[in-house]
Amino acid sequence: MSPPALDISALKILVVDDNKFMRLTVVSILRSFHCYDVRTATDGADAFKIMQNYLPDIIITGWRMLPLDGIEFTRILRAKTGEPEEMIPVIMMSAYSEDIYVKQARDAGVNEFLVKPLSATNLYLRLVEVIIHPRPFVRSKNFKGPCRHRHNDYARNYPWDARRSDDKLFDAGVPQDHDDQTKD
Repeated sequence: MSPPALDISALKILVVDDNKFMRLTVVSILRSFHCYDVRTATDGADAFKIMQNYLPDIIITGWRMLPLDGIEFTRILRAKTGEPEEMIPVIMMSAYSEDIYVKQARDAGVNEFLVKPLSATNLYLRLVEVIIHPRPFVRSKNFKGPCRHRHNDYARNYPWDARRSDDKLFDAGVPQDHDDQTKD
C-alpha cells in the first residue's frame, strides 16, 4: 500500500536552515510536490522576522543554527500562548538520529523528526504525518506542543508499508516514561 496522495499546493511552508544548499534542496522537493508558497530563513531569528508578515501552515527547520537554533525556535514558538503560531506543525531536520536528540526535539514541541540526508520520500511521509495524522495539541504545566506519545497500536496499524519494524525514529517517539504532562 502506498502513502496517501496529498494536495499541498495551497500550503504555505517556511523552511529554516543555515545551509543554503539544504534550503534549496527542501524548496526543490516541495516544488516537486507542487507546493510553491515557500519562504526560507537562515535561522530561528530570521524565521520570526519573516513570520511577522507570513504565517506558514508548516515549518521545516534545521537544528543547529546561529544565533537561534531549531530547538529554541520551536520552544519560543510553542510559548506564544493564544497566538496562531503556537500550533504550527514543526518538522525538525537533523543529521543526529540518536534517541537523545529525537527526544530533545520532541520535548521542545517538534511534531516530526526528519534525519539528514533527507529524501523526497521521507519528507513526504513527515508531511503526511502532520497533515493526515496530526497528534493532539497538549497544554500542561510543563509542556506545550504535539502529544509526545505514539501508540504501539498505531505503529502496528500504520496505513502503508513505509516504516520498518526496527525504525528507531518511529520507536523514539514512544516515551518509556509517563512524565507529568498527564498529571495536570
